[in-house]
Amino acid sequence: MEHMLGEWKQMRFEIINAMTAPSGELVDLRGTPQRTKLAGSMVSGLSNIEMAYVKELTKYNDHVLRGITRPNLFDAFYKAAQSQSFDSKKAVDLWQMVKKMVDIPPVPRGDPIKSRSSTIVEQEIVSRARKYLEGRYKDFIISVIEENLEQAQRGGTPGILPLVKSFVRVKVQNLSDLEGVMVEGKPLWPLVYYCMRVGDYKAALQCLNQCNTEFPEFRDALEEACCDAKGHPTPSAEANLKLHYRKHVRSVTDPYKRVAYCALVPCEPDDLHSDVICTADDYLWLKLCQVRDQPDADNKLTLDYLQTTISEIYGESYYHAHEQPFVYFSMLFLTGQFEAAIEFLARGAGARHLPHAVHLAAAMHEHNLLGVSQSVLAPLISVDPADKPPAKRLNFARLILLYVRRFDSTDPKECLHYLFLLRFMNDPHDRNMFAASAAEMVVDASPANRTKLVGRIEKDRRVPGDLDEFQVNTEDVINISADTLYRKGLLEDAVTMYDLAGNHEKVLSLMCTLLAQVVSQSAPPGSLRSRLQVTSTEISTRYENIEIQAPSELVSAFYTLRHLMVFFDQFHNEQYQSALRTIAESRLLPLHIKEVDERVNALRRVPPEVSGTLADVLLATMTILYRQHLKLRSMEPGDEETRKQQLIDLREQARALTSFAGTLPYRMPNETNSKLVQMEILMC
Repeated sequence: MEHMLGEWKQMRFEIINAMTAPSGELVDLRGTPQRTKLAGSMVSGLSNIEMAYVKELTKYNDHVLRGITRPNLFDAFYKAAQSQSFDSKKAVDLWQMVKKMVDIPPVPRGDPIKSRSSTIVEQEIVSRARKYLEGRYKDFIISVIEENLEQAQRGGTPGILPLVKSFVRVKVQNLSDLEGVMVEGKPLWPLVYYCMRVGDYKAALQCLNQCNTEFPEFRDALEEACCDAKGHPTPSAEANLKLHYRKHVRSVTDPYKRVAYCALVPCEPDDLHSDVICTADDYLWLKLCQVRDQPDADNKLTLDYLQTTISEIYGESYYHAHEQPFVYFSMLFLTGQFEAAIEFLARGAGARHLPHAVHLAAAMHEHNLLGVSQSVLAPLISVDPADKPPAKRLNFARLILLYVRRFDSTDPKECLHYLFLLRFMNDPHDRNMFAASAAEMVVDASPANRTKLVGRIEKDRRVPGDLDEFQVNTEDVINISADTLYRKGLLEDAVTMYDLAGNHEKVLSLMCTLLAQVVSQSAPPGSLRSRLQVTSTEISTRYENIEIQAPSELVSAFYTLRHLMVFFDQFHNEQYQSALRTIAESRLLPLHIKEVDERVNALRRVPPEVSGTLADVLLATMTILYRQHLKLRSMEPGDEETRKQQLIDLREQARALTSFAGTLPYRMPNETNSKLVQMEILMC
C-alpha cells in the first residue's frame, strides 16, 4: 500500500508540475487546432500551421539521418510561417525578430545559459534588440509617411534625415511645449529624438549642426557615441551630461529634449517619459539604450535588472499579456529571456500560439541556444540556483511530449519527428529519451498505429515500421513497450510486442498465463479465447522450424494448453469420442486405474498454469463419461454383452478420475470433488 501511495504522489507531482505556470495557475496546452483533411479519407489532427511546420522539421530530420549538411531551422520555420496566413502577420514578425536575435556568439558544447550571462553575449543581445526595434520603427515611419504623403511632403531626397523631417511634419503638431530651436522650420529635439529612435546617431548629430544654437555637452557625448560600437559616450562624457541634465534639462518642458538626453545617457532611468514613450517597443528601446555592463550610484539598469523588471516586477498582468501575447513575448525575447518567452507563448492566450512556441524551442535547441532543465521531470519552466538570476530553464522534453499528445493518434509518424529531437536526452531511468518516449507512444497506440510504428511479423521475420527510419534501436523500443504493457496488465498486447522482439520465453510465459484463464470456456467469435486461439496457432506454426529460446517445461506447458483448448472445443461441440482421444493423447489424466500413480507423479513436473486447469479438465472429462453412460443405458436393446462391457469401461474410467482427484498433491475445490463423486455414483 505504501509503495502504491508513493507512486501516486510521484505521479501527482509530475502532473501538477506539467500543468502549472510559474504563477500557479493551471495551464491547458492542448489548444484547439483546426483538423486538416488529407488526401483520401484520412483526417489529420494537425492544423494548417502545424502541417507547415512539421513539413520543414521532416526535411531537417531527413538531413540529420542522412548525415548531410543540415538546413537552418530558423530559416525553415520562417519559410513555413510565410507560407501560411495564420495569425495574420504576427507569426512572420515573430520569426523575423527571432532570426535577428539568435545570431549571437555560438556555444558549441557549453551551457547556453552560462554563455548568455557573459558580458560579451549580453552586449550582443542588447545591440541586436536595439537594432531590431530601430528597424521596426523605421518601417513604422515609412508607413505613416505613405499614409500622409501630402502632409509629409517627402520629396525625393534619400536618407534618414529627410525621412525623419517628413515624419515630424506629420507627427508633431503641438509646438507649445517645445523649445524654439528650429531646423528648416521643424523643431530640433523631435528631429534629434526620432533620428536616434531609428538608430542613426549621425543624422541626429547632423540636426544639431544645422541649428544656430550650441548644445556642447550633448553634442560631445553624441559624437563619442557615434564612434562607439555600443553607441555609448565615454564615462567622463556621460558624467558631464548627467550633471548638465540635472542642472539645466530636467525641468524643461520639451519632452523630446529630455528623452533624447536620457536615451543617450541614463540621466534619469526611473523617468518613463510618457509624453513621448507610448508603446512597449518605445519603452524597451529606451531601457536598452540605458543598459550598462555594471551598475553605478546613479544607474542600476544592467541587463539582468531590466530582465527582472519585465518578467517579475511588472510581469504578465501589467502588460495584459494574455490579451496581447506577442507584445509580452517580444519583451521577454528581446531581453534575452528566451526560455521564459517560449514558456509564456506556449501557455498564454489559451495556448493558441503553442505551435510557434514548440518550433521556436526546437530550432533553438538544435542550434544549442536553449537553456534546458537538468531533469525531464522538472516543471515546464524552472530556476536553477546555479544560474545568474533571473535566468530560467525550459523543460524541452516536457514541452515536446505535451505537444505531440494532441495528435499522436492521428499522425504517429509526425510525432516521431518531434520525439527524435529528444535523442540526446535520458529519461529518469537513464534510457534514451527518444526510445523511451517512442515506446510510450507505441503502448498508447491503436493496433493499426502500433503496426505502423514498429512493424509486424511475417513468416519468421519482422517487417520494419516507421521507427526503423530513425537512428534508434527499434528492438529496444519494442522491449520497453512490451515491458510497459506487461506492467499495466495488458498481457495480450504484451505478447504481440514480445513476439516482435523475438523474446520466446516471455511470449510463451504470457500465452500460458492467458490460455490458462480461458482454456475451458467456449469460443464465440471475437472473444478473448477466440483471439488467443488464433494467436497461439500462429505462434505454434512459426516456432515449428526454429530453435525456441525458452525452457523446455515452458514449451511443453504451451503445447499442453493448446491441446486442452482442442479438448474443450470438442467438449463444447459435444464431440465426446474425439475429446476423450484428445485427453488420452495429452497423458494428463488417467483413464485406467493402473495409470493413476503415474499421472500423479507426472503432475509434479507440470507448470502451475497447466495444473490450475485440472479441476475444469476433470469435470469436463467426467461429464463426458457420465453423458456417454446415460446414452448407453437409454439405447434400444441390442448387443447386450458389448453394451455391458462399455458401461464397465466407463465406470472404470470414472473411478480412475475420482481416485486421481483424491490423491493429487494439492487440494481440489470441494465443489469439484463433490461433483466428480456424485457423477461416479450415478454411473453405478
